[in-house]
Amino acid sequence: MKKIILVVFVLIGLSGMAQQNTAGSKEPTRIQKKAERRERINQLIKQEEEGALIFQKQSAFGIKLNTDGWGLMYEKGKFKSVSKTNLWWVELGEHKHPKEERIPSQSSNQGFIFVSNYIYGKINNFYYLKVGFGQQKLIGGKGNKNGVAVSAVYGGGISAGLLKPYYLDVNNKTIGQRESIKYSPDNEEVFLNLDQNIDVIGKSGVFKGLSETKFVPGAHAKAALRFDYGRYNEVLSAIEVGVNAEFYSQKMPMLLFNEEKNLFFNAYVAITFGSRK
Repeated sequence: MKKIILVVFVLIGLSGMAQQNTAGSKEPTRIQKKAERRERINQLIKQEEEGALIFQKQSAFGIKLNTDGWGLMYEKGKFKSVSKTNLWWVELGEHKHPKEERIPSQSSNQGFIFVSNYIYGKINNFYYLKVGFGQQKLIGGKGNKNGVAVSAVYGGGISAGLLKPYYLDVNNKTIGQRESIKYSPDNEEVFLNLDQNIDVIGKSGVFKGLSETKFVPGAHAKAALRFDYGRYNEVLSAIEVGVNAEFYSQKMPMLLFNEEKNLFFNAYVAITFGSRK
């Protein structure tokens, strides 16, 4: 009986020693993990102090002035590394033909003269909607809180060309009635202001012809430099300068007697503002 009791106590002692050894082997691992985590945090703080843009995600809005129109943009970004951020964006805007010319027109109503304007020979408004994916790569950090971070932004995606008929409000002398008309080969002279029986009053409202908009699929790519002058990394305040290229599956008619094309290049300047977390 004494031998059995002695064996039991020996087994209990060995078990306790094994548990202490196991706990001892785990304890340094936990301490080591905490130390590594603290070191990573210290490195991020140091990199931010040195001008790196440290964040997990960002969102921004942009107002673009293109050499052939305008655009509005919304962008989302996700931190990938100290120097790289994955981006996706949505952009809506309008392309204008470089030879567009505004023509003033006059019409009278009960002794009053109204002055309006329209674009000579224009037959379609060309709007676009883009969805794209790309990257932002840090070239130079801010150096200090009041510095400027320079990044390269590049990428591409799909485009939707939207052709909306351009309507004119006219006074038809033949029938003595005001009407809105869109271009057709039969009324070409009206859009060139050559029809003596019809007075052009001006362009129709923005929403006129919206239901007749034609969709043309395409693709786009862009490359730019972004100059982020925001005082703190939590605030995105930047000026972006770049170039766009767009290709559509068919030629886009915009202006009479001018070459139609389906490949468009332009340069742009954008003001971008948003936040980071």
